[in-house]
Amino acid sequence: MADASCRRELELEIPAEEVSKASEKVAKEFAKMARVPGFRPGKAPISLIKRRFAEDIKGEVLQNLVPETVEKALAEQKLTPVSQPQVDKLEFKEGEPVKFRASFDVLPEFTLANYKTLEIEMPEMNLTDEDVTKALAEMQQRAAAFTPVEGRSVENDDFVQVKLHGTAEGGGDPLNAESVLCHVGAEETMEPFNENLRGANVGDHKDFDVNYPADYPDAKLAGKLFHYSVDVLGIKTKKLPELNDEFAKDVSDATSLDELKTKIKASLEHERDHRQKDLQREKVIGELVKLHDFPVPESLVEHQMDVRLERVVRSLAQQGVDPRAVNIDWVTLRRRQEDRAKDDVKAELVIDRIATEEKIDVTDEELEHELEHMASHSGESAEVLRARLTKQGALDRMKAKLRSDKTIDWLAQNASVKTVAAASAK
Repeated sequence: MADASCRRELELEIPAEEVSKASEKVAKEFAKMARVPGFRPGKAPISLIKRRFAEDIKGEVLQNLVPETVEKALAEQKLTPVSQPQVDKLEFKEGEPVKFRASFDVLPEFTLANYKTLEIEMPEMNLTDEDVTKALAEMQQRAAAFTPVEGRSVENDDFVQVKLHGTAEGGGDPLNAESVLCHVGAEETMEPFNENLRGANVGDHKDFDVNYPADYPDAKLAGKLFHYSVDVLGIKTKKLPELNDEFAKDVSDATSLDELKTKIKASLEHERDHRQKDLQREKVIGELVKLHDFPVPESLVEHQMDVRLERVVRSLAQQGVDPRAVNIDWVTLRRRQEDRAKDDVKAELVIDRIATEEKIDVTDEELEHELEHMASHSGESAEVLRARLTKQGALDRMKAKLRSDKTIDWLAQNASVKTVAAASAK
C-alpha cells in the first residue's frame, strides 16, 4: 500500500489529576439525572452513582478528554493530519494517567520538479470532409422511415417485426417482447436470428436457440443460452430521406443542406477542441506524476479508490444497469484502482503546490460563472445552487476543483507540445 513515511504516531498521556477532575464533574451530572431504585431523582449518593455507572462515566470522560488532548498535541507539534486520528492502546486505571496512541496520516514532504518546461506529445486531430459526410449519414439514418413490405418473404436488410419469448437455460428471468424490430443480416444481429428469419413470411412461427458470448454487452444475456419462441408479425424496409435542402430544414434549424454541413463542421470542431483540451490536461497530469516521486498517504489513496469505484457504479446506473445485478468482483475491481488512485493523489498534491507557488487562485467572477453554467443545466437559479452547495459543504470542493483546472490549463499553455501522427502519439 502507500508508504508508511506519511504515517505519524503519538504516544499521549492525560494527567491523573485532570482525569479525576473530569470524572467528578461527569459523575455529578449523572447524579442529577440518574434514577436509582430507593432514592428520589437526584438524591442518590455520589459513591453509589460512581459504582453503578462506572463504564458510562469512563466513556463520557474519554469522549471529552481524548480529542482535546490529540488536538493540543497536533497544535504543539505543528502537525496537520489528512485523516481522522485513530486511537488505540488505551489504558485507563483509576487514579492513574490515561495513556493512549493516536495514529494518522500527514501530507508528504516533497520538492517540486521543473514543471515550467513540460514536454508532451499530442496526436493530430484534423477534421476532414469525410467526418462531416459520416455525421450527415448518421442524421439521415435517424430520420429514416419504415415502410411495410407485402407479398414477399424476409430478405437481408429487412426489419422484421416480431413477438418473442425467450427462456434462459438453467433458469433466470425470461425475455418477453410484444413487438420488436430485428434487423436481418445486420452485423449487430446474432446469427441464429438472421438464419431463422431470412426467408420467413408474416404469420410464421420459429423456435431456435441463441448462445450469447461471455463478453456480450448486455449483462442479463452475457454467457447464457436462450431458447426463443418467435412469431413474425410484419416485414418493413428502412427508407432513407434524400439529402437535400428539405432534409436540412426537417432535421435542424438550417435553411439549406450547405448550411447544415457548415453547422455540422462547427459542432464537430467544438467537440474536437474539447477532446483536445481533455487529452492535453491528461498528458500534463501524466508528466507531473512521472516527474515527482514521493510517498502518498494511505488514507487519501483509499478515499480515491472509493471515488473511482463510485464512478464505475454511476456510469453503470446511467446506462440503466443495476450495479447490484452485475456479476462484478467489486473487491478485485477496487484493488485494481490502487495504482491509478496513487497517481491521482500525487497529481492533486503537486498541482495544489504549483497553484500556491504561482499564486493561482479562483476569483469570485470565475466561481459565479461556474455556478451559472451549472445552474443552466440543472434548471435552478445560481443563488439556489450556491446555497445548496454551501449547505452540503461542496462549495469549497468546487472552488478547489476550479483552482486545480486553472493550474492544469496554465501548465498546458506553458508546456512545449509536439504534434505527431495520430497512431504514434504517446
